[in-house]
Parts: sequence; structure tokens; C-alpha cells
Amino acid sequence: MTHSRALPWPPAPIATERLILRASEARDRAAVIELNSSPEVGTYLGGPRPRAELDRTVPEVPGRRPGFFVVERDGSAIGTIQLDPQDRERPKHRLEAGETELGYLFLPATWGRGYAGEACAAALDWFARALPAEPVVLYTQTANIRSMRLAARLGFTEVERFEAYGAEQWFGVLAPVRSRGSRLTGRAAPSS
Repeated sequence: MTHSRALPWPPAPIATERLILRASEARDRAAVIELNSSPEVGTYLGGPRPRAELDRTVPEVPGRRPGFFVVERDGSAIGTIQLDPQDRERPKHRLEAGETELGYLFLPATWGRGYAGEACAAALDWFARALPAEPVVLYTQTANIRSMRLAARLGFTEVERFEAYGAEQWFGVLAPVRSRGSRLTGRAAPSS
């Protein structure tokens, strides 16, 4: 199976109707620290990380790796999308389902406006062109209703639920797109 580290990187910026997805730059460091230290963002991710720790450990250019996109709106970073190798340390990781995992974080002030769906759909469409035979997986807590709804709108199919990190987890797979065109063709536009 092709590993996501074989992604052609960095890609040209990806423009959607309202957003730009691009490789990380030094100017994104403050937003990455804000995302990872936010109690709201960390609710279903084991909690926020201490800001002082992030100030010490986040590199000058955060997320400088294939598959890490900064999501920008009107010139400001509002979130990140990650298409990363599955974490082999995660309980119940399922490499046979796909080696690449979709993750995303958005600043709470941007929630409920459809940015996550718009950005994830664009990143997944780019990924399907870059590695057409590679499925993508997604994990989320079942308590994270918004994330589960977004996964369904993006076309992820539930494979299983399991208990980990003291909560029920949802695991889904997005099969590779076999035809040209948008992954969301014929579906309602994402709104999370």
C-alpha cells in the first residue's frame, strides 16, 4: 500500500469558495499554538495542551510535513487539516483499512460555518488525485456529534466502534474515488 509520506509536497495552494489550503509557514505558529491549547478544541482529543509547553516545543514553522495543510480565511489561519500516517500506537489502529488518517482542528470562533467540511472535502479531493488508490480513515469519539456528521457528509463509512481513552470511539473509512470529479458530487455541501 502506498504510504502517505510519498505525497508530492508541498502542493500549490488549494482554493475553495471561501478558503485557501496551503503548506504551513512561520506566520502560522501562533494559530497552531492556539488550536492545541484551546479547551474547546481539545474536548474530544484528551484536553488542551499547556500553552507554555507549546511555546517551547512548537517549531518556528509548525507542521512542516507532507499532508499538513493550514486552512486560511481572509488571510488568517483558522485551522489545520492533516492527512497523516495512522498512529500505530492508537488502540485498535486498522492499517488494513488504510494507512492515511484524516484529522482536522478549527478555531472555535469559526465553528458552525461549514469551513471544516469545505476544507476537508478539498483536501480529500487533492489526496484522491495524488494517491488515487489509497483509502483514508477517520477516528472520532462518538460523543463528538459534529465530527460524526461531517464524516458521514464526506462519505466515510462506519467500520466499528470501540472503547479507548475512556470513551466510545468511532472508526470509519473513505474508499478511494474511482471516477473523476468531486468526492461530494450529488451530496449536500458540508456545513460543519
